Amino acid sequence: MYETWQHVFKLDPNKTLTFKQLDAVCQSNTDAIIIGGTDGVTLEDTLELMTYVRKYNKPCLLEVSTMEALMPGFDYYGVPMVLNSQEKKWMMDLQHEAVKDSIDLLDRDRILAEGYVIMNPKAKAYQLTNCFLPTNDDVVAYAEMAETLFRLPFFYLEYSGTYGDVDLLKKVSERLDHTQLIYGGGIKSIDQAREMAQYADTIVVGNSLYDHFDEALKTANITKE
Repeated sequence: MYETWQHVFKLDPNKTLTFKQLDAVCQSNTDAIIIGGTDGVTLEDTLELMTYVRKYNKPCLLEVSTMEALMPGFDYYGVPMVLNSQEKKWMMDLQHEAVKDSIDLLDRDRILAEGYVIMNPKAKAYQLTNCFLPTNDDVVAYAEMAETLFRLPFFYLEYSGTYGDVDLLKKVSERLDHTQLIYGGGIKSIDQAREMAQYADTIVVGNSLYDHFDEALKTANITKE
């Protein structure tokens, strides 16, 4: 079950790893694989990546960033709700579309809302969803909303390629008792993975797989400590 995931690798259908690298990712100590990306995600690329990952016994979650890539075959489906977006469609409208289009296609127990707060103004996801940069107090309040108001399964603090604020992550973790805290962004070494794993229930390593593969692969070993 996703509640036990400490470490997750995120694979982008619009980026490339060799088959040897994909094998290493899927054979690593990571607890699960997320497939998803911000732009250029197609049904064909998503299907090809999912089919390859499915050769291995790893739970696999599709992050639904585009309806074109929505398909059966995944263990879970994460539907992002961007809490610091300035546009309602990224909190409600696209999620409504995703559920409407999949209501007779997917098991409702497999569809999970992800309460996102995106913290890097230079990130594609930040710009696409028209976010504003929240203060630390804003972020803590969003976490409280995710837990008590919306009762979301996930609260995802996303720094998108930059390494985040450990102290802020600690503050957020202190507000969450039931909502699972996910951290993503800038983890390039096992030491950074350990630092963020002190406070996050789950850490996600994605971009560094494409830039610093060998070091990124080592981060999965925190699940065995």
